[in-house]
Amino acid sequence: MTVPPALGAPRLHFASVGSTSDVARDLAVGGAPHGALVTAAAQTAGRGRQGRAWTTQPGSAVAMSMVLRAFDPLLTLAAAVAVARACGDAAQIKWPNDILIEGRKVAGILAEGRPGEGWVVLGIGVNVAVRIEDLPEELRGRAGTLGRSLADVEPFLSSLLAHLEVALAAGPGETLAAWRGRDVLLGEEIGWGEERGIARGIDDDGHLVVERADGSRTALHAGEVHLAPRPAPPAG
Repeated sequence: MTVPPALGAPRLHFASVGSTSDVARDLAVGGAPHGALVTAAAQTAGRGRQGRAWTTQPGSAVAMSMVLRAFDPLLTLAAAVAVARACGDAAQIKWPNDILIEGRKVAGILAEGRPGEGWVVLGIGVNVAVRIEDLPEELRGRAGTLGRSLADVEPFLSSLLAHLEVALAAGPGETLAAWRGRDVLLGEEIGWGEERGIARGIDDDGHLVVERADGSRTALHAGEVHLAPRPAPPAG
């Protein structure tokens, strides 16, 4: 089997850019090699899932997008495992691709591209040294940070790339086991759309299995899920 080249080279770094993923997509279309990396100290139009904005305070976070030409259907799960490992033992994964510490989101992952044409762009954002008080007010209640210094951002990126090398080369069984070991939703009541159920982990395709109140199960392929509000304790 041909071993893909190392991740992270060539690298294109910006002091400020609209979206690293937009740049990486252009590079991919133009023939950039597997592992080509785009990073930025700040993003002005970064995005996460569901078209949400991903804001980056200058120099305080990893904002990266990478061109991949060797990937499998569990790419996003493997990337989540790598990011969680880089963030530390306390990091957990919220399906499908958020990294939480103590219930707060410290990192997000978004894979998009044209697999039929042989490329995917893997976008990752990690709040390495972000100060929560500097974030927009609407994010302060749910965003988290690793609480490190600005000088730690570049070393963290190096560590993340090393973890990605390992995770993206792992077999599906290893990926699924590692992901399941950090599953923050397992056994929790969750909501999606107008429905509720108990999260029962992921199946071998990476879909979230949910058990409804009547005992029936469904597998969610994509979309947004959230922890259902816990009932208030009785008064008195």
